Amino acid sequence: MTIDIDRPYPVTPGQVAAFRRDGFIRLKHVFNAEELRHYGEEITRLTIALNTQTVPLEERSTYDKAFLQIMNLWEQGGLAREFVFGKRLAGIAAALLEIDGVRLYHDQSLYKEPAGGITPAHADQYYWPVSSDRTVTAWVPLQAVPQDMGPLAFFAGSQTVEFGRDLGISDESERAITEDMQRQGFPIVDAPFDLGEVSFHLGWTFHRAGANRSVRPRSVMTVIYMDRDMRLKAPTNEMQQADWERWCPGAEVGAIIDTPKNPVLYERGA
Repeated sequence: MTIDIDRPYPVTPGQVAAFRRDGFIRLKHVFNAEELRHYGEEITRLTIALNTQTVPLEERSTYDKAFLQIMNLWEQGGLAREFVFGKRLAGIAAALLEIDGVRLYHDQSLYKEPAGGITPAHADQYYWPVSSDRTVTAWVPLQAVPQDMGPLAFFAGSQTVEFGRDLGISDESERAITEDMQRQGFPIVDAPFDLGEVSFHLGWTFHRAGANRSVRPRSVMTVIYMDRDMRLKAPTNEMQQADWERWCPGAEVGAIIDTPKNPVLYERGA
């Protein structure tokens, strides 16, 4: 089989409308088994090789129990770079955001070990010094994710809720955000992922994941996209300041985030 990471995936107007309404969408058959094997083995190898977490699982914080987290695998070159720079995912991201192009914010591998803990409820954009909501994360499981492995779950429609946007990933975010979502009646969509299924969620959509109760690791690759014309905003917390320095070095407040670490990955018509 020929691997073509740039092959387009058609996104329908109905899917765009659903994403706009719910703040997330799950798409079937984005990748086939051969493609996931081709890229997934190298992504998993790099994740394990670059991991610096040595504290036993039972002694870690709630955040560190959730997963091993390795950032910007694309900078390792090879298959990891090829995957992150692929136009298939980036084209989906641009279509869902209803914009002409996307650039990379950063990528990250999320490796939830057997017996790994929950990923507490949170919104990603708490961490990002960006000027608009035109951001989306592609969550790509490198294997099927049954319920006992801790699939990503979303509070549908929560992207408009401001309560909880000042909370980083923690026990407090899990308690407070979950309680608020339940009080306001936002349904949680929590279901297994088929092989090749990929989810996309907005930066302000609240989401969480269960513990990995299986005996296998849950290996996931994510790519975070932002509007090609996204501008840097002045950080409003220490995490945004750290993200500016780490993921957008050299970018200036009020200017388009156009740095060597933030290449344009897709432009409509290009």
